Amino acid sequence: MQLLEVPPKSGYLWLRQGIWLFRKNPLAIMSLLFAYMFGTLVISFVPIVGGPILLVLVPGLSVGFMAACRDIIKNKQVLPQVLLDGFRGHGKDIARRLLVLGGYYMAATVAAYLISSLFNGSEVINNLLFDGNVKRDEIMNGTAGLVAAIAFAIAYIPVAMLFWFAPVLVAWHDITPVKAIFFSWTACTRNFRAFVVYALCVMLLAAAASMILTIIMAALGVFQYAILLVSPLSLLFAAIIYCSFYASYRGCFGVQEIGALDPNVSPPEA
Repeated sequence: MQLLEVPPKSGYLWLRQGIWLFRKNPLAIMSLLFAYMFGTLVISFVPIVGGPILLVLVPGLSVGFMAACRDIIKNKQVLPQVLLDGFRGHGKDIARRLLVLGGYYMAATVAAYLISSLFNGSEVINNLLFDGNVKRDEIMNGTAGLVAAIAFAIAYIPVAMLFWFAPVLVAWHDITPVKAIFFSWTACTRNFRAFVVYALCVMLLAAAASMILTIIMAALGVFQYAILLVSPLSLLFAAIIYCSFYASYRGCFGVQEIGALDPNVSPPEA
């Protein structure tokens, strides 16, 4: 494992790599995403402990997405059960470490929530985080809720940096959870400018897609039905983002594979 320092433009290239990777096998990625959503929905129905259990499992499940991306590059068949690769494919010790890492992730996420709770509207964040039933109007129609959402987003940035690479480092590089968190933080801070560019590109892509959808639906006179396209487009966007996570891992840690493009080089046009 070699930790690299990449130029800022790599953030843009990671997103393009994510699009390229998604286009290699969109059916597999979307199937995996649906399996993940169904599993999280079932867990969220468990009273009281459903939310915490889900947070503990998130790091381990993220390894499954990374494994799927790796297998797609190698032209291997990708089935929904690869989602459990982190817990099933590397032995009991790695599975235990991923659960420990999940405990750390839950604690860090709760800490971010507690920080946001200093602002009005923290109940909105609580619903979003643990119940998953927050309504868009609850945030957009209340200034307090919007402030709380922004506060949580800002407080979550260091959490994301601590755990961005930690799961895959634990599963694939046999690193303890604490060291994996340290290396993840180091990789993110060392390549902070690239991640800023990456975040800006993600926001720009989301804004552009939303604007184009609005213009097209308005031009066709069916703007009232635009909401019907929001969910599928959101899933498509999420799938591309998950694929770009893998590109950022390969880019920051110098991982090269047969059949894969250099994550810090622009992918070919198709």
